[in-house]
Amino acid sequence: MERREAGDLPGYIPPMLATAAKRPPQGPGWTFEFKWDGIRAVVAVAGERWRAHSRNGNDISGGYPELAVLPELVEGRVLVLDGELVVLDAGGRPDFGLLQHRMHMRPPTPDLLAQLPVLYYPFDLLVLDGERITGAPYAERRAALAELGPAAPGRVVVPPNVEGLPADQVLEVARRHGLEGVVAKRTASRYEPGRRSPAWVKTALVQTHEVVVVGWRPGKGRRANGIGALLLAGNGPDGLRYLGDVGTGFTDRMLDELAALLAPLRIPAPAVERIPREFARGAVWVQPVTVGEVEFRNWTHDGRLRHAAWRGLRPDKEPDEVTVP
Repeated sequence: MERREAGDLPGYIPPMLATAAKRPPQGPGWTFEFKWDGIRAVVAVAGERWRAHSRNGNDISGGYPELAVLPELVEGRVLVLDGELVVLDAGGRPDFGLLQHRMHMRPPTPDLLAQLPVLYYPFDLLVLDGERITGAPYAERRAALAELGPAAPGRVVVPPNVEGLPADQVLEVARRHGLEGVVAKRTASRYEPGRRSPAWVKTALVQTHEVVVVGWRPGKGRRANGIGALLLAGNGPDGLRYLGDVGTGFTDRMLDELAALLAPLRIPAPAVERIPREFARGAVWVQPVTVGEVEFRNWTHDGRLRHAAWRGLRPDKEPDEVTVP
């Protein structure tokens, strides 16, 4: 197998994705990791150089200078890590809403770096000393990551994985600590780049779903001159399908960012059909290119989101990745 010399950065490896389930799998052969409320980042390191890519392959290095400690932490070895970028709240829990403020700032200002430091949680090792090890079992890759032990308080932390506990008990630990859920991983599984694999199974404690923004309705009161609710869609077998609207969960800053982002995307007619008249009345339509995420209670019988709340933009996702159940 070809080895890369120090300084020669390995190429981007699309991250392996988990399938969703209402309950984590039971029985032997599974290891559990907690589900972190952040964004995926695949980071390559070689010598004194490093580069970070988002889930969809975009170079995001300029937005997260905290990762510059990695070359020193791994003593210049040639490797690729898979993990999650997070911002912690006052209670030490990852908060996607806080991370939102860092996602569009490249480079971030000194004040923003001080107020909202980003941590990297590497949970898998894909290249070690220049050799690709994606074909090795998860247990071996995780052991190699633990031995490598890249750690810098407040910058890089290898998160725990849990073995030997029942799945429901691990999920209850996540619930008690206010985490997003758990990801079960088969200990014997290889890493499957770019594939959503049944070897990884995610169970969320709060239902979340990516959405495509297709329009917005003006608000009332102090929101009368701006966005009151977003109109949402997802990709079905016959194209875009209306999924409902969301009018809660926004901060003033989020609304300002959305207004600036959507203003140049206006179009004269909706990009999705069969929007109920009461929701379409007074709406401003936009090109279906902006992806966000909502949390919600459940799906209605006609495929709409019930009690949705906005979580934030997802620039790491492409519109064609957003599907409907």
